[in-house]
Amino acid sequence: MRLRGIGRSKNVIRRSGGAGKAGGLGLVGVLAVLAIGYFTGIDVTPLLTGQSGGQVQQSRPLSDSEDPQVDFAARVLTTTEQVWSRVFQEQLGETYTPPQLVVFENVTQSACGGASGATGPFYCPADNMAYLDTAFFRTLDQRLGAGGDFAAAYVIAHEVAHHVQNEIGVLPQVARMRQQSSEVEANALTVRLELMADCFSGIWASNVEGLMEKGDLEEALNAARMIGDDHLQRQAGQVPQPHTFTHGTSEQRARWFERGYESGEMAQCDTFKADQL
Repeated sequence: MRLRGIGRSKNVIRRSGGAGKAGGLGLVGVLAVLAIGYFTGIDVTPLLTGQSGGQVQQSRPLSDSEDPQVDFAARVLTTTEQVWSRVFQEQLGETYTPPQLVVFENVTQSACGGASGATGPFYCPADNMAYLDTAFFRTLDQRLGAGGDFAAAYVIAHEVAHHVQNEIGVLPQVARMRQQSSEVEANALTVRLELMADCFSGIWASNVEGLMEKGDLEEALNAARMIGDDHLQRQAGQVPQPHTFTHGTSEQRARWFERGYESGEMAQCDTFKADQL
């Protein structure tokens, strides 16, 4: 991905001073905690770290000499701000308010509860912030088989897509529906939410095409496949259980990403009106 000439977003907050090490969650456990992080205010940090608390973290703006991965995340965030500002204006006639991205180490706190590198990146609608431990990029590459800079960029774009859902009112509506649903029904709603975010990520990718290099699109599609519920459950030695899915199958995630990429239209990403996912 060509990011030369793309400035760093001013909406990135660097947090340091965290302590603790994420516990031994398997891949299925990580998915479960991700689902918790999106919709509840439960502090799951003790479950992830085996601790009852953590050190106070200090927040600061980015310095001139940052870790390359933090610098990368800040530039990718800029591309999401540019894309969604334009898309909101052209397709919705509205003004886009971007989220802040909190880059932390090991553990931190969000308005949705504890955040840990073990959960992977996530978005908290209560504070309009996305959370990222850049160590997850290594997990993405080494454990999940989804390496490459554009795969990492897709992860950031996906969390920003949840903010887009929050901005247009989808996220709070789904949260209310989940509260009135059974566990299986709530999981099915979450799958539709995640696939919509994948489709929105495709819209982002289609709008940064000038920054893409050969193989970038396949990196994003591969990442979508590698974090499909069915694939992750097989990797964990389990038979896939569709009623437990919270993010969608590998095929669904890649297909909805492609749908957003090919159409570029938010209206084409309405998974809640789709008869088949």
